[in-house]
Amino acid sequence: MNDLFDRQLSIHRAALGALTYRQELLASNIANADTPHFKARDLDFKSLLAGAVAGRGDGFSAGSMGLLATTSPRHIAVGSREAVFAKNVEYRTEFQPNIDGNTVNMDIERSAFAENAMRLEAVLTFIRGDIKDMQLAMSQ
Repeated sequence: MNDLFDRQLSIHRAALGALTYRQELLASNIANADTPHFKARDLDFKSLLAGAVAGRGDGFSAGSMGLLATTSPRHIAVGSREAVFAKNVEYRTEFQPNIDGNTVNMDIERSAFAENAMRLEAVLTFIRGDIKDMQLAMSQ
């Protein structure tokens, strides 16, 4: 039974992890908008998703996110989202960086943050729908 849930929700779980990590990167960019020599970073979500759909094992799998579960505060965390997504994080190049070398463009960051938030909501809506469908199937 657990395998059924994993198959049904695995791509959504992986997308949720990637989008959450991207939201953290964008929030970091916004927070460091005034930091000299800070380089804006972003996660290439489109290529991650295309790789997952095509079945390529490039850090974004339809199965596990590559993280081990820690069920106790005494457990040592092994593997992190940073390690899983590191090869897909890119520095955003700015056509005209600030005089202090900072490449954060607040207009781009705000729009990317809002777009990513909408994608997160869409994934959560898909998950809710899948769970409702599974509940309906189990009740009949």
